[in-house]
Parts: sequence; C-alpha cells; structure tokens
Amino acid sequence: MNIENSVVLVTGANRGIGLAFVHELLARGARKVYAAVRDPATMTLQGVQALRLDVTRPEQIAAAAQVATDVNLVINNAGIAQPGGFLDQDSEAVTRRLFETNVFGVLNMSKAFAPVLKANGGGALLNVLSVAAWVNGGELAAYSASKSAAWSLTNALRHELAGQHTQVLGLHMAYVDTDLTRGFDVAKSSAEEIVQRALDGLAAGAHEVLADVLTQQVRQGLTAPRPVYLPQVG
Repeated sequence: MNIENSVVLVTGANRGIGLAFVHELLARGARKVYAAVRDPATMTLQGVQALRLDVTRPEQIAAAAQVATDVNLVINNAGIAQPGGFLDQDSEAVTRRLFETNVFGVLNMSKAFAPVLKANGGGALLNVLSVAAWVNGGELAAYSASKSAAWSLTNALRHELAGQHTQVLGLHMAYVDTDLTRGFDVAKSSAEEIVQRALDGLAAGAHEVLADVLTQQVRQGLTAPRPVYLPQVG
C-alpha cells in the first residue's frame, strides 16, 4: 500500500499513536487524512479533516462511512484499557466496556468501510493490536482478552477481504509512551517509532508488524517448550 496520495481515516486520532499516525501520514504525502475523534474541536492540526466518531456508536460509524467515501486506508487505532483481573468485583462490566471499543468498534468500522475500500480499489485496513493479545498475566485481563479477540478478528478479515484485494495488517507492540501507559514504570517505545514501522510494513505489503524487540521475543516464545503465556515459575 503506497501512502503517497492515499486517503486515510484514523480512529482515536487526537492523541498517542493515533495522532502520531496523522503526522506521519501527512509527512509521507497522504492526499487527505480524516481524523476521527469523539470531539472534533480537539483536533486542531492543520491539513486534516476532523470527523465526529465514537466507535461504540454504530450510527456515527455509518455517518462517517457516508462522508469518507474516498478512503483507501482505514486505521483502526481507537482503544481503551483498564487495569484489573477477571476475579475483581467489577470485571464483567470492565470487560464489556473494553470489548465495545477494542473489538466491536473494530468490527463495525471494518464492516462499514469494507465496501468503501472495495469501491476504491481494495486499499488497506490496519488494526492496532498489542503483544497483550498473546500473553495475559491478569494485570490487564480484560484488555488482553479484547486484544486477543481483535487479533482473531483481524486474521479472519484478512481472509474475508482477500477477494476484494484489501491488504489487512495487524500491528503488534509492547509498551508505548502514551497516556494509556502513563502509570507503568517500564521501557517504552515512542509512538513515532511504532507508527513508522507500521507504515513501512504496510508499504512492503506485510500482513503483520511486530514493532519492537519485546513483541518479537514474545512471538517467538509462543512455541517455546514452556510457552510465554504460561507462568514462568514453579
């Protein structure tokens, strides 16, 4: 997928990885960038078209698809997280809330824009996933489960959209220096680094991008004699 002269829609575009995508897309010569945000007033960046879009609101997704009919790349970036395990008192409510954004938001965006991408020659769909799709230690239990589901969804979409020549790329990364990870005292990649690697992979025709060393190590560890998703003690 060539970014130059492309028309792109980015969800969750007002901060973090989403905002980094907007900047890098413009730098690489995208013809138009739709910045999809809950409040368009928060998107003041020059050269983009702000769209009101909460991915948990199907009617707003439908409205966006009616406006952005020239899109040939959709980046499903919007996502939320909340610490906690499945045995916590509020775990069912937390899990439902996270799945609404991280899974059903991606599903409904993909369904709404698949016909748009087809009409514009196929284009591409880029889903922002996580290393947490493969490892769930319970600290971010619902978030990890939602990313596992989003990974499976991405894999299915890759098959379902192949007939219309839509490239589907899953972007996996570990900790990124954004608001989402502000409370975590761990090594973090910059959002700019992650986005550059994602768009390089998209341009190369990749199906997956493992955007940092930790993610690459975890992926290799899935087939270890004691896989990384199992407890590593005892």
